[in-house]
Amino acid sequence: MFGLEILKTVLIGIVQGITEWLPISSTGHMILLDEFVHLNMSDEFKEMFFVVIQFGSILAVLFLYWDRLFPFSKAKEQKQRKEIYSLWIKIIVAIIPAAVIGLIFDDILNELFYWYIPIAIALVAYGILFIVIENRNKNRPPRITSLKKLDFKTALLIGCFQTLALIPGTSRSGSTILGAMLLGTSRKVAAEFSFFLAVPVMLGASILKLVKYGGGFTGQEVVILLVGMAVAFFVSILAIRFLMGFIRKHSFKPFGWYRIILGVILIIYYIAVLA
Repeated sequence: MFGLEILKTVLIGIVQGITEWLPISSTGHMILLDEFVHLNMSDEFKEMFFVVIQFGSILAVLFLYWDRLFPFSKAKEQKQRKEIYSLWIKIIVAIIPAAVIGLIFDDILNELFYWYIPIAIALVAYGILFIVIENRNKNRPPRITSLKKLDFKTALLIGCFQTLALIPGTSRSGSTILGAMLLGTSRKVAAEFSFFLAVPVMLGASILKLVKYGGGFTGQEVVILLVGMAVAFFVSILAIRFLMGFIRKHSFKPFGWYRIILGVILIIYYIAVLA
């Protein structure tokens, strides 16, 4: 039976690794997956697991972008180090709004919106926004084409858009990418800055959940957690590479249409099965 739980964990890790980085809402997918794939663990463990599994996804970003995020290498010149320090300050500035709002309202927002219909509405609404913004930007060259050109004001405003991700179904990457593109960044800059913002945000969330859960892990719980993080790590590497390759030649419109379709499926499923 434990082997079956491992298979479920692998599936959850795959879904997490894909949906965390593509702007299609990991929450929307996880809530649907949970209807069909139930981990036979305590509710307290599952609540912690679905957050801490994201640590594997964080490691994927650090693995892929270590050279651009780590300033202390002896091989780097002073100018390169200053650029990385500047990038980290922008990241810290950008996470402040979500950190403040999240600490105050996260539980309330989850209680109000963490169910099928609000999540489905968010999926559809943001899907439409992706299509509208891509059409709007079609003949507008981006103002910011590299992270070096991203100023602190724009970084803070992108962070304000990230607070929208506190509403389940909006997608953290979706909110930040949409906000960045509205503010004039290229798709590449929007996606990469979204990846980098995830590192402190998801690390902080993982640590808080672990502290709240406390110690006393059983051997099976440790295995489940490690397998989930490992799968999320490897799948995240593939998902990030796919997204960066995809947006070199394509827009975010396909993700918008996908969100709309998934939102409609969630609404139909809720009405037909759960209502």
